Order: sequence, then C-alpha cells, then structure tokens
Amino acid sequence: MARKISFDIPTTPDQTSQEKQPASPANRVRPLLGLDRPIKQSGALGAISQSLGGISEKVKRAEEIEQKLIEGQVIVELDPALIDVSFVPDRMEATEEQNAAFRELIRAHGQNVPILVRPKPSVADRYEVAFGHRRLRAARDLGIKVRAVVRALTDEQLVIAQGQENSGRTDLTFIERARFAARLEDRKFSREVIMAALNIDKAAVSRLIAIATRMPADVIDSIGPAPSFGRVRWQELTDLLELENKRAHAIEIVKAPGFGVLDTDVRFETLMAELREKPSRARAETWAASDGTHAAKVSRAGKKLTLTFDDRVAPKFGEFVRQRLQTLYDEFKTGKSST
Repeated sequence: MARKISFDIPTTPDQTSQEKQPASPANRVRPLLGLDRPIKQSGALGAISQSLGGISEKVKRAEEIEQKLIEGQVIVELDPALIDVSFVPDRMEATEEQNAAFRELIRAHGQNVPILVRPKPSVADRYEVAFGHRRLRAARDLGIKVRAVVRALTDEQLVIAQGQENSGRTDLTFIERARFAARLEDRKFSREVIMAALNIDKAAVSRLIAIATRMPADVIDSIGPAPSFGRVRWQELTDLLELENKRAHAIEIVKAPGFGVLDTDVRFETLMAELREKPSRARAETWAASDGTHAAKVSRAGKKLTLTFDDRVAPKFGEFVRQRLQTLYDEFKTGKSST
C-alpha cells in the first residue's frame, strides 16, 4: 500500500492547540543561510525579482534552493558529503548484505522518496538528517546526489519527525525503539516529546526506557536489532539478567568467539537458551562415621555446600552439630588467622 509522507514541520503536543498562521512575505526568513532578514516572495511564474549581482556563489546556491522551497518545488538535490546523521541515533548498524541490497535498489530504480534534513545549527553549509539515513548512505556509496526536503527544524521537531517517520514505516525493531526513547530522555527531552516521536502513550514510553536502561549496553549491542522479538521477550531477557550472576554470565556469552557471526535473531535465542540452562544437580556424598554410621550427607552446588542429617540414622546428631556451630566457627576463624 502506498504511504503518504507529509513534510510539514511536526509539532509537539503542546503546540497542537495553536493555529498555524501562514507566513507573510515580510516574515519569511532564510533558513539555509542562517540569516534572520526576510526574503522577498517570488512571483507567480517563479521569477527571482531580487538581484543576485555582486553576491557570492554560495549565496546564489542557497537562493536557488530557497526559491524552490518557496515556490513549492520542495525536493532539492544535495551533496551527501554535506549532510550529517541525526544527533540522536535510532537505528543499529545494518549488515553489509542489507546495505548492498538497498544500494542496488537505489541504483536500479532511483531514489523515489526524498529524505528530510535541516540546516545544521551553528555549522554553516551543512545539514542534518531527520529521516532517510539509509537513502543517504546509499547515495553516498553510489557517488550521487541525494534528493531531500530542507526544513528549519528545532531539536524537538527533528526527533519527532525522525521518530514518526520510522513509526509510520514500522521497521524499527522493539529494542531500537527502546534505545531511541532512552537516548531522547538522556538528552533531557520531555516525555511529551518522546511520546510524540514514537506515537505511543506515557506507559509505553516508561516500559521502553525501563528495558533499555536495565539491559547492559554491551549486551544490546552484541545482540543487535533482533527484529523477531518484541516487548515480552526482551522483558523476559531483562528480568533474567537480574538474577544472581546472570549479568556477568551474559557478558561472557556475547563476547565469546563465534557469537558475533550469528544472525541477530539467533544471537538473541542463543543468549536466552544459555542463561536459562539449569545448573547440573549436585550429587550428595554420604559421610560415614568411624563406626560405619552414615551420619550425614554432603552436597555442593556452585559456591554452596549443604549438610543433611537424618534423625532416623543418627538421632539428634544434627541438633548436636547445630548447637556447636558457634564453637566450630570460632575454631575455624582461629585456625585461619594463625595460618
């Protein structure tokens, strides 16, 4: 099904109640040049009434782009070398096979959907992507210009546009959305902005951030996007990692040779399976007294040692030992300090 993409500047929830007023010619600014002085509105036939004589080539190029934007020719071509990625990453790195496949798609059919960029704040002659990172990468690899729509966006508007476009395509995985939400909060964006960016309610934002922050970053990076697994399975893995010694064990697993070459979904399944693996049951050894009585059983599991007394075999022997635990402990400490 075809999807319609709007390039209107996204608004935060507290802006929705305000009516959008059309900008008068006197109020138009020059976002691509970073200037606040107005620019004249072009005529109906698109003629540039403002004289370009005596100004630099840089200004001419920016004028042409601005005029196209004002006249409704919103799609322009930019040099990919002038465009930087968003200041808040939302995707994990794709595999080389995925990048190659997407690059060949662009080579064969062209770039049908433009990317959205903004003039990069405080950096002249550069732009920053709101969405379209894969298209930008493909254009850069192919050595061609990238088709783009340029809008002057605030930080909040950029991340909302970035998140909503990805949400519309539904190709961000659960853990990518969770990390995106957590990164936005780390940068002090309000929960309202995060909700608007991901098109979810406050409870869902809290769940995303909780999982992304409770899970060790090394583990997330090692697993990758894992598109086959949603909130329930990532929540299960997060809870599992909080059990005794599981976090350290998980780090060992993901850093083991061969783990990284697995498919991302297989990496998730492998880690879950190994963390769920139950330790082998300890075998109990019978302790026999010098008279042959099997007075106790000793079992060890990991760092735990257990003594079991059977009153049917040695009545009250267990209680006898229990009452002398302090004496035995004192003897142990004395012997330990003397060595």
